[in-house]
Amino acid sequence: MADVNLASSSDVVIESRDSIETGNEAFEPASKKQRKEESNVEKTKNADERLETRLGGILCCSVCLDLPSSAVYQCSNGHLSCVGCFNHLLADARMRDETATCPNCRTEISKTLSSRNLAVEKAVSELPAQCRYCSNEYSRNTVEKHEKELCEERTTMCKFSRIGCQWRGPFHEVVVHESVCVHPHRSGGELMEYLLNMDGNHQEEKKLYGTLFDLLSFEKIAFSDVQLKPYRTDEFIHKLYYETSRFYAFSHQWVIKARINADQKDPTQSSERGISYQLILKSKATSPITLYFLMLRGPFGEMQVQPKIYHFEFSESNCESPLVAFPLTDSAECNKVLSGKAINCRLIMFMCPK
Repeated sequence: MADVNLASSSDVVIESRDSIETGNEAFEPASKKQRKEESNVEKTKNADERLETRLGGILCCSVCLDLPSSAVYQCSNGHLSCVGCFNHLLADARMRDETATCPNCRTEISKTLSSRNLAVEKAVSELPAQCRYCSNEYSRNTVEKHEKELCEERTTMCKFSRIGCQWRGPFHEVVVHESVCVHPHRSGGELMEYLLNMDGNHQEEKKLYGTLFDLLSFEKIAFSDVQLKPYRTDEFIHKLYYETSRFYAFSHQWVIKARINADQKDPTQSSERGISYQLILKSKATSPITLYFLMLRGPFGEMQVQPKIYHFEFSESNCESPLVAFPLTDSAECNKVLSGKAINCRLIMFMCPK
C-alpha cells in the first residue's frame, strides 16, 4: 500500500513540474520566444548547409573538383569525373599514345570500361546553386531556366539595340529605359551606320546560302561517309595524325589527312586544341580538277560542327589542298572527338563544270 502511494505521489510531482515549465513558457516574453525560434531555424539551416557542403565535396569531379553540370562518368573503382574532364583525359592519352587512367587510382578508363553514374547526376541536379544575377539559391536543374527567363536581375538588352542602343541592364529596368530611350527618335541619317552593319552581316549569310544553292545545281556532286583513323610517325612521336581509307569520287581516288594543332611542335602541351584537314588526290589527273568541298558530321558521329566551304584546283603537280580548319565549334568539342577511336564525318564534293 505504501508503494502505491509513493508511485502516485511521484507522478503528481512530475506532472506538477511539467505544468510549471509549461506555465513558465506561457509567461515568457515574446522577444525571448522569437530568439528561441530563430536559434532553432539557424541550427536547422546550418545543419542543411553542412550536409550540402559535404555532399558537394563527395560528388565533385576528381579532376577539376567542381560539381558536374551534365554527364558524370566513373572508373571501375567508383571515382567520378565530369564529361569534360573525362573526354580531356582520353584525348590526352590518345595524343601521347598512352593508356588513359583514373587520376585517383590509376586504373584504366575508356568509353567501354567506364560507365555513367545516373544516381550522382540526379543527386547533383538537386543540390542548391546560386543564381549569378540575384544570388538566390535554386536547385541546379532549375537555376538555368531561372537565369534565362525568370530572374528579375538578369542582364537584358534594349529592344532598340538593333538600331544602335548599347544599354544593358537588369530586366526589371528595361521598361523604364525603353520609355526614355533616344534611339527611336533619331533621324534616318543617324541610323544608317547601324543599318549598313546589319546589311553587311546579312550579305555574308546570304552569300553562304547562295553559294551552297549554286553548288547544288552542279551536274557532278559526290558525298562520301569517311572514317578518320589515328596513326603516328617515328619522326614526330608527339604528333597525332588521322587518315581515311581511299575512296572514289568523280572516277578518281581520294584521301583525307588530318592533324592536331598543325602549327605546334608538341600539341600535348596545349589545352587549346583544333583539327586541320586536307583533301588529297591519289590518282593521276590528266586535266585540272576544280572542286568545292565541305566537311559535315557523319551519320554515326555526334560532334557539333560549323561547316565552311573550301575551293581548290587539283592537278598532276598540285594534288594536295592546303590544310583547312576542321569545322568544330570549340576546344572542348575537339577533346570529345579525340576521345573516340575514330572520327566519323561526311565529305561533300562539287566538281566545277569545265
